[in-house]
Amino acid sequence: VNVKGTSFEGVTKKTNPNIAMLRILQYLETPQYLRKALFPMHPDLKYAGLLNPLDCPHHMRSTEEATFREGVVVKRTIKKGKGSYVDCGIDKEVQIDKELKPGTRVTVRMDSYKKEQKHYKGKAVSPNAPRTELGLYWGYRVRLADNFSAALLESCFREGYDLTIGTSDTGENIDATNIRHFKHALICLGGLSGLEPVIESDETLKETSPRDLFDYYLNTCPNQGSRTIRTEVD
Repeated sequence: VNVKGTSFEGVTKKTNPNIAMLRILQYLETPQYLRKALFPMHPDLKYAGLLNPLDCPHHMRSTEEATFREGVVVKRTIKKGKGSYVDCGIDKEVQIDKELKPGTRVTVRMDSYKKEQKHYKGKAVSPNAPRTELGLYWGYRVRLADNFSAALLESCFREGYDLTIGTSDTGENIDATNIRHFKHALICLGGLSGLEPVIESDETLKETSPRDLFDYYLNTCPNQGSRTIRTEVD
């Protein structure tokens, strides 16, 4: 998401639409049973209920006995050194091994689902654990960037992106392209007019052609039937 500054003034004519988009994307990624605790009432989310649900693997039903679950730390008294209680969207709270601030979202590795226990037991783990250990898709993160060059050069990964791909109907045919091995890739999608206007509007960029900016500049949908490809059309 491209945004200049992170302050939010509410839903008015002066509202930064990128902030509203950020909030909606974060809301959709969050499991339904956590949204009330993590997202207070806000005008940006007034019509969020009309959006199609993602139904990702971490958006679990209350009856699923999964290895990992997403939860939120609840405000409940517990002896010092005994960790925290977490609401994971199941019939009992989960006692985890770490003391965390109430309202914190946490990924929990479940130890067991023994019904005779007063509380289920679990351990707080990295949000990457479901993906690295079980190969599960576990949602996405949204990063704010001041401009397009910042979106390319900055990264949530310490080593940055080792592969960048721009998409356009004027790019090379993806079926005839052998993409090299990579660890972290960044794929850029333009608007209705493509990536060219985005690049031209960024005064910090020296490159004027998308072909000079990316490792690959690809047409990901050769012989497309419509004039433009929209994100919601697949």
